[in-house]
This record gives sequence, C-alpha cells and structure tokens, in this order.
Amino acid sequence: MQVRTLIIILISTLVACKHTQHTDKQVFRYNVTEGIATMDPAFAKSQSVIWAVKQVYNTLVEPDNQLNIRPCLAKGWEVAADHKTFVFHLRTDVYFHDNESFIGGKGRKMNAHDVVYSLKRIMDPATASPGAWIFNGKVDIGKGFTAINDSTFQLTLLQPFHPILGILSMQYCSIIPHEVVEKYGKDFRKHPCGTGPFQFHQWEEGQSLILHKYPRYFEKDSAGNRLPYLDAVKVGFLDNKATEFLLFRQGQLDFMNDIDASFKDEVFTKRGLLKKEWVGKMVLEKGPYLNVEYFGFLLDSTKEVVKGSPTRLKKIRLAINYGIDRVKMITYLRNGIGIPANAGFVPAGLPSFDTVKVKGYTYNPALSARLLKEAGYPEGKGLPVIKLLSIPIYEDFANYVANQLQQLGIRIQVEVMQKALLMEQTAKSEALCFRGSWMGDYADAENYLAVFYSKNPAPPNYTRYANPAFDQLYEQSLQENNDSIRYSLYQQMDRIIVADAPVVPLFYDEVIHLIQPNVHGLGNNGLNSLELRKVYISR
Repeated sequence: MQVRTLIIILISTLVACKHTQHTDKQVFRYNVTEGIATMDPAFAKSQSVIWAVKQVYNTLVEPDNQLNIRPCLAKGWEVAADHKTFVFHLRTDVYFHDNESFIGGKGRKMNAHDVVYSLKRIMDPATASPGAWIFNGKVDIGKGFTAINDSTFQLTLLQPFHPILGILSMQYCSIIPHEVVEKYGKDFRKHPCGTGPFQFHQWEEGQSLILHKYPRYFEKDSAGNRLPYLDAVKVGFLDNKATEFLLFRQGQLDFMNDIDASFKDEVFTKRGLLKKEWVGKMVLEKGPYLNVEYFGFLLDSTKEVVKGSPTRLKKIRLAINYGIDRVKMITYLRNGIGIPANAGFVPAGLPSFDTVKVKGYTYNPALSARLLKEAGYPEGKGLPVIKLLSIPIYEDFANYVANQLQQLGIRIQVEVMQKALLMEQTAKSEALCFRGSWMGDYADAENYLAVFYSKNPAPPNYTRYANPAFDQLYEQSLQENNDSIRYSLYQQMDRIIVADAPVVPLFYDEVIHLIQPNVHGLGNNGLNSLELRKVYISR
C-alpha cells in the first residue's frame, strides 16, 4: 500500500509538469511490458508480436471493428458450390516496402505467388511456425494453395470449413516477399518487410522499436487522403506496468492496454468507469474481448474418477451455475471490468452473440436449491466435497464461487496450482473440476464451439463433452456460407451447452484502453487489435 501511495503522489506531481513533445511529426508511442521476440509473422503468437506485425504487414482479409470479415489485399472472393474452393481477386496497386533484397532496392508489386509462398511457409515444418495448426487437417500443402495468375489466388480445402476466412485474417497469414526471407534466413525476424502502413526503421531489442510511415501504402480514407496519418510508431519495452502508467500520466505514452492491478481501485469505480478525478486527464475505452473465463467439469464416463463424482449429474452442474452471482463477482473482483457470462459460452463481441436467442444462467439460489434437492442432495446433505483446481491469479474467483455455493450446501475445496500443471492435468483428463479460459484466435463462434465437439481431443475439448445433436449442428455449420443461417446454428449449439452445463461460464472479458485526450481515431474490436491506420494526434 505504501508503494502504491508513493507512486500516486509521484503521478500527481508529474501531472503538473506534464512533458510535451515539441515536434511537427505525428509519433504514436506505446509500451509492451513483455517485449517483442520477433517481427516474423509466422511467429505472431503473442499480443505484443501481433500488434507490431500488424503495422508492417497485411493479410488477404481482415476483421472490422464489428469483427465482420472485409477485403484487404484481396478486393473480393468467390466460394465454389462445393464450399471447398475459394478464389481471391487481389489488388494490383500493392507494393512491398523498399528493401535491398529487391532489384535496385525498390519494393516490387505484391502478387498471387507471394500469397502461395507465405501460406505454404506457415505449414512448412522447416519454418517451425506455432501457427502451423491453422491449416493442419484443412489444407494439403501441395495442392491447397494456387496462383492462377498474378492477381488471382485459389485456396482449396480438404473439406468445407467456412471459418477459414477468419483464419486467413490472422497475422500468421501476413503476406511476405520470398526475396527478403531468403536473404536474411533466420534473421528475417529482425528485418521485416511487408505491404503494411508502416515500414521497419530501427529495433534496439529491449529498448525500442521504431516504424516509419510507408509513403506508398495503398489504402486511402473516404476523402481520398492516403493512409496512415501518423508519421511514425515508437514501441517501448519497460517491463513494469506501474512505471508504464507513470509515463502515460507524464504524457510520454499515448496509449495503454489495461492497467496495473494496484491502480484499479484508484482509477476505476466499481462500475468500471473512470473516477471523476481522472476524467479529462485520460480517455477510457472499453469493449468486448474475445475471451471467456469459466470452470469446467470432466464428463468422460469411462474414467473411474468421474463415475463417483457428483458433477457427473447434470442437475448438480446446473445448481452450481444458478448458485453464482456473476454481477456481484464482476463488480467487486474486477471493478466492473468484464461482462457477467449470462448468455452461454460464446462471448460478447462476436457477430453471432445474442442475449435474446441464447439465455444463460442468472443468479437464482431458489432454483439452485430445488435442483440440488431433485438430484438427491437437499440442502447439500450427503453431497461429497467438490475439488476445484485453479491457478494463483484466479484464486479469488474460485474462493468467491466456493463461498457463495457454501450457502446452498455445495462444498467446494479450492486447490491452487501452477498453470503448467493444471494444463497437463486437463489435457490428460485427470481434473474433475477446473478453471479454464478460452481466447478466440479468429472472429468466429466456431472457435468456441469446437471446445465441445466430441471428435476433438483435449485440447480443446477438455471436458470430453459428447452430444450427437451438438455434433450434427457443428458439422452442419462448417458447410454453411449464409451468415444468418450459420449464426442460428451457433446459437442452437450454445443453447445445448447451457442445457447440459459441461462448464460454468463466469465472465466475458473486456478490452481496457487508456488513451491520451489528444489521440483520435484509435479503433478497437473483440480481438484487441491495435489499429493505427486512421490515428492522428492533435496539438
């Protein structure tokens, strides 16, 4: 407490002499505490790398702020009647950044052969990309990627999989030039060259990364002005969130993603709004984040540990779900940051999310007590203790749930362990009741519903849930190109999950952005993308 108070005093002092950068250049400054390990998009796994790579590279398609897929390097596409063949028509005004790997050092025009090279490289075992899974079982590396001509690319799937468009929007699928990769080899990680709005300038690892505006970037705004508006982006690598907040308040950073937990009570109200003393000194932007936090139940009836567990009974699982006040949990444990998971497993922020069509669990202790009685355990009498496995940072949520359910006679024993051990136990189907988290890799509800498809192993199906009706709907949705029909199938599946209760959805996460008042045009979506193309800074 003393350290936090000292930092708050320092901030108050520094606000009075806020640093102002006297320059005509538009430079956007942000920090990533975890650093950046690579600028090679084939390794764009962490958020810090994804953010940096997004500024330098483009993908065929991309999600907009509502997470609908829109054109990018591809200006349009068609899907064949077999739902397996996608033909993309590429823009012909896109150039790679200047690089000495090109003839005369001048960036050449991007073409369909670059798309083939980039996507094959992800699957190539020699690349060892952590993103190889995105095409595994979906595309034959030898036949799946074809350049019909310089401006036409064809993707052929092994079987229908409509969410492939979402996968193609991931930064793994950034389009790169083979000449630069071949010149630098493994050092390509620190010599990035793409088609994006910003081009690589300087990277002092552990210190800063500097990107400059790419003057030949192909996109323009609605008034015909060439994007981006910014002249440069500077990324710092301070590893302390408290120090980051201090610099933000000094005006040395333009943007912060989330805030150190020690400051949340100082800055936010219990409703997740800025306290009045901070209004005008910063702008808070919140929005749905494609991440759902939950507790899961192992349901594999072939396991001896499941046969004797009370959580094998659906009514017990439902009683647990209705016995938790998620609104109070978010209010007091997260300062109002997050959305109570009262609408199924698929989180807020996705186009198919609908609180009317998918009714989840509300706090209803009377219903919980009735279900407990119907299961043969009135007021919890005779009900064995349920062990809940959690990780340290979610211990308070586990204890909150345990205390609430205790009032109904449901005894929960919380056991805290390191994340690696918990993941090992859930993967081996050894954890009866466990803390889980599922963050979307791409903007499609299929990413979440795959968690319950019986033919999927653990991961992602950690609960070993199996329901033929669910599986049939899931397989049907993969072949459906009509968004409205597909969303309806997703909602039917989510309703089945609510009815069977293989999980206890706790909350849908939210993106928290703190922005300087003079920064404008910073977009946001449920993937927490850092969209800088239309950002500008007023003086």
